Parts: sequence; structure tokens; C-alpha cells
Amino acid sequence: MTDLQKTDYQRPDFALIAGVDEVGRGPLVGAVVTAAVILDPNKPISGLNDSKKLSEKKRLLLAEEIRSKALSWSLGRAEVEEIDELNILHATMLAMQRAVAGLHIQPEWVLVDGNRVPDGLKHCGSAVVKGDSLVPEISAASIIAKVARDAEMTELHQQYPEYNFAGHKGYPTAEHLAAIAKHGILAEHRRSYKPVRDAIERGPGAGDDSV
Repeated sequence: MTDLQKTDYQRPDFALIAGVDEVGRGPLVGAVVTAAVILDPNKPISGLNDSKKLSEKKRLLLAEEIRSKALSWSLGRAEVEEIDELNILHATMLAMQRAVAGLHIQPEWVLVDGNRVPDGLKHCGSAVVKGDSLVPEISAASIIAKVARDAEMTELHQQYPEYNFAGHKGYPTAEHLAAIAKHGILAEHRRSYKPVRDAIERGPGAGDDSV
């Protein structure tokens, strides 16, 4: 397995390439969500880019187009309990393998955003640094994954509006940390993450939502 750097990226000579990306390694709450996408060369999609560089409106439009035009796409995830047990890196690798396994078409090669390929994919994949800006399939995967995870945070917001998950998406913003201090830890929080661990150690004051 060779990690392909931005300066020397060359597209592998395969017809069926799956791009894989993740969203949600940094947040304090919720699953890490991954996606795998095989695009259809006969149905080009314009405007693909790193999901973080797109507006929410553009992401939603592109996600719908990707889902309708791709040869195959799949979501994978690792839950909070798996993140706390395995650590976020290994949980992310597991979620990526699940996304690829969920494709209904077997890819000939897998391109993974970043500098590491999950162990289960090393025989048929390689990593691409900044791949979400370089590889259309990875860009598409980043968009699908982000739209899916953002939707989950919106649902969580409806359950616990006092945390404003729809706004910060679970990341450790000052607002989120203040909400934890005031309202406590939820079952959906990642206990292996230091701000959550610290709040648990403070004990009383976590409120009725603490578990």
C-alpha cells in the first residue's frame, strides 16, 4: 500500500473506483460516519469538492445528485460505544470498511482520504492525502457522509435543544462545553474524549441528563 501525496497523485487505472471518506472524528457526541461512492462516468456530476468547502445548500443538492447518479454508494458508521472501546482512529477504520462492504457493486480499487488505509482494504486500496479535493469519488463520499451526520445531529438537537447540536454538530465549541457544564453528559457523548471525561470526573452538577 502506497500513500499518494498531493504532488504525485496519479489515478489508478481501474474502471470501478470507490472513494471513501469520514465525518465526525472531532465531535464529542455521536457516531463517526463514513461513506463509499462509485461514480458513473456516464453521469458526470459538476461541483464536487471537499464537503467542508461547500455551503450547506450546495451539499444537500449534490448529495441528492450523487445518490441518484452514482453506480453505488453506501454509508458506514461506528457508534459511540465502539469509539470509546477502540479509540477514534480504529473506529473510523472500522466504519470505512463497513461503508465499502455495503456497496452493492464490488470496486476494483478503493481510494481513501487521508494517509491510512483500513487493514481490511490494504490489498485493494490506497490513501490519498487531501483526497477530498483531488478525487471526485472521495469528494462525493465526503458530501454523502457529512449530509448524513449533520442530519443525525439535527435529530439529536430535537431531543436535546438546550445543547444546540444543530448549530455546532457536536464539536467542542465554547457553546457545547458550556451546555455540558450546565446540563451534563448525555448517553450519546463520547466518554473517551477529554472534555467529556473531565465533566464526568467533576461529578455532581452534570444534571438530570447525566448517565
